[in-house]
Amino acid sequence: MKGENSNQSISYWKLFNAQMHFFNVLSYFLLFGCGLSLGVILSFHLKNYSLALHITQLPLSTRSASTLAQPPPSQPFNPVSGTSHGDRIGLTEFLEPPHVMHDMDDKELLWRASLAPRIPQYPFHRVPKVAFLFLTKGPVPLAPLWEKFFKGHQGLYSIYEVEWGNVNMIEAERRLLANALMDYSNQRFVLLSEACIPLFNFSTVYSYLINSTQSFVESYDLPGPVGRGRYSRRMRPQVTIQQWRKGAQWFEMDRDLAIEVVSDQIYFPVFQKYCKGACYADEHYLPTFVTMKFANKNSNRTLTWVDWSKGGPHPAKFIRTNVTVEFLERLRSQSQCQYNGNTTDICHLFARKFSPDALYRLLKFAPKVMQFHE
Repeated sequence: MKGENSNQSISYWKLFNAQMHFFNVLSYFLLFGCGLSLGVILSFHLKNYSLALHITQLPLSTRSASTLAQPPPSQPFNPVSGTSHGDRIGLTEFLEPPHVMHDMDDKELLWRASLAPRIPQYPFHRVPKVAFLFLTKGPVPLAPLWEKFFKGHQGLYSIYEVEWGNVNMIEAERRLLANALMDYSNQRFVLLSEACIPLFNFSTVYSYLINSTQSFVESYDLPGPVGRGRYSRRMRPQVTIQQWRKGAQWFEMDRDLAIEVVSDQIYFPVFQKYCKGACYADEHYLPTFVTMKFANKNSNRTLTWVDWSKGGPHPAKFIRTNVTVEFLERLRSQSQCQYNGNTTDICHLFARKFSPDALYRLLKFAPKVMQFHE
């Protein structure tokens, strides 16, 4: 009986070990199968994630100026010569603006644009650029004139364009600034419309802006219904009637001020909420904000000439017959102003409003008057 029980025990152990072996093999195949399935799922997910990352570079809120000269590529930079980092994302990729567009919403875009380095010295070769921000109602009919203006100066400018028909003006302006701030080489920012023209050649405009010690945001206190009359007491305490200002929306500013504008979460919401309709926030937000916070860095004047002499809610519009050599010369030097502490007769670099039918004469006179060939 003892031997029989012993043999039975051995048989039981053999059967148990065989079962355990079977279950181990089965578990292995199950794990292998699960792992393979998971790998396939992850591979598919990551492939789609990579595609999603590619698509997220496409901005839905801002489109490129296809009718104008395209922005030049960023300055290449190799931080460690002769070394290879494989797929490492280095400073070059971080600084270089995307060649395709992103799909960040305004909250994400403004946050990204508000990032600023604290170290003033750049660890790479940087050529400062001027960002030309076109706020348009549609196509740019004067594009051929601007193409002549930009010709031969690739690498010194960037161009951005947004149509403001479906958003209010100050939201569109902040959106333009935020997109332009993504390029670290952009140091000056000019807001223009499709009806604007340059009054000087590119070299003069570039030198004037890059070397300026101030920004150019027009700001003044205007009593009466179209000035202080637009103020709402509901804007207190953030903005008082004494701080309320008016000015042209066509600004020019440096990078520091542009970052402050897109980062503003105190005054901009107040204007969004209480300055609507006949208040015309685009004529009051920046003049008020800049005067309140950065008056010492602002010239209180605009670089874009506009004719308000005829009165009414809109400035004069210039057609083909208005464009003469004498007229353009007068716009270039009709007044005096302060620039970097000195008196100058170059007070306006741009002018508006010019109709599409003025293009022929503008192209005809530009080489002689504006010296675009230089």
